[in-house]
Amino acid sequence: MGKLTAIEIHEILNKHNVELAPTQAKLSIPIINRIYKKMVLGIDFNKIKVCGKLIIDGHHRYVSSIIANIEIGKTKTRKNKATIMYKWSEVKFVTTDWDRASKIKRINLMDAKYNDIPLEKIVEMTK
Repeated sequence: MGKLTAIEIHEILNKHNVELAPTQAKLSIPIINRIYKKMVLGIDFNKIKVCGKLIIDGHHRYVSSIIANIEIGKTKTRKNKATIMYKWSEVKFVTTDWDRASKIKRINLMDAKYNDIPLEKIVEMTK
């Protein structure tokens, strides 16, 4: 699968029985594409944080796991008073990349350590 679009992401989410609800109104397509690519290449990720059926932290990982058809772990956490539940149909998937090069490098380093593989391998895999 090439780079995903907002329409494709919504179509995939509509086809699946999505068990968790988002608490973010916008998600970044470039971040989803990077995570999805890593997932299908066998990179493991930290568990997402959930409160009941709400995603508190890990929206991009969760969406990517659905697209990649890979189970992602969940850990319980609390929500705060400002937590708002959205419907997936309301979420805007934007083309803006929220991560700068320095953050992408830091995330790749964390992924390399978490998976016990060299950073260079992560970088090569994601080209």
